[in-house]
Amino acid sequence: MIYLTFDDGPIPEVTPWVLDILDQYKIQATFFCVGENVERYPELYKDIIRRGHRTGNHTYNHMRGFFTDSQTYLENAEKASCCIDSLLFRPPHGEMRFSQLKALRKKYEVVQWDVITRDYNQKLAKERVLNIVKKYARNGSIIVFHDSLKAEKNMRYAMPKAIEFLLQKGYQFKALYPVVF
Repeated sequence: MIYLTFDDGPIPEVTPWVLDILDQYKIQATFFCVGENVERYPELYKDIIRRGHRTGNHTYNHMRGFFTDSQTYLENAEKASCCIDSLLFRPPHGEMRFSQLKALRKKYEVVQWDVITRDYNQKLAKERVLNIVKKYARNGSIIVFHDSLKAEKNMRYAMPKAIEFLLQKGYQFKALYPVVF
């Protein structure tokens, strides 16, 4: 089993293409959305859900926990929850203070990853992004791509090829579901 996830969207330049590729392969994924993007593009957010994918909270402004006081960070996550209906939370850049984690765990299942494709790194060759998935993905992996402009070039190349590679290896794909507390 592989859990394919996408961070930072939704945006009209990239997210619809991602959804079409996932439909093509009949794969369900989880989209960790930025609240301000959801408010800007509510129909796109609804399309993610309509197509059978899960969503998660990725803060309202893609806020970095290490560089933000806890009250501000938690308020930002709560602001995002007004437009993102999910019990899943992923901190931007995978980082937050322990006090933030402790508070967020009262409401959310906090989800990290074990394979970060680094598709957003424009200095990485697109083939390298694909090779990260090939080298590190294993049963139960949570893989993160980004439906963002910064990641678009690398992700458009690597994501479909990664799906094909993993399907050939016999993996199935599933969306993440929160554990009921």
